[in-house]
Amino acid sequence: MNQGDDWRLTGQERFLQGALLHKLRWTSPRPDWDHDHCAFCWQKFTEDTSPEALAIGYTTADRKHWICEGCFADFKDQFAWQLE
Repeated sequence: MNQGDDWRLTGQERFLQGALLHKLRWTSPRPDWDHDHCAFCWQKFTEDTSPEALAIGYTTADRKHWICEGCFADFKDQFAWQLE
């Protein structure tokens, strides 16, 4: 499949092209925040231990954008990400 035709690509280059990412365990940034989603496939990051929940992923320094392992592998070259 041409990556340009991938359903997960919805303009993320505006905020993730060339980003410096950190591999971290997801934790709540504040008491009323219980999850985030992968910026590409919308898989859920949470402290929940359910089988479908993700606990570890790649994130920007401000922890605003999260990326799951699969999407990281699929798009790391296209987005020219760097890992700290």
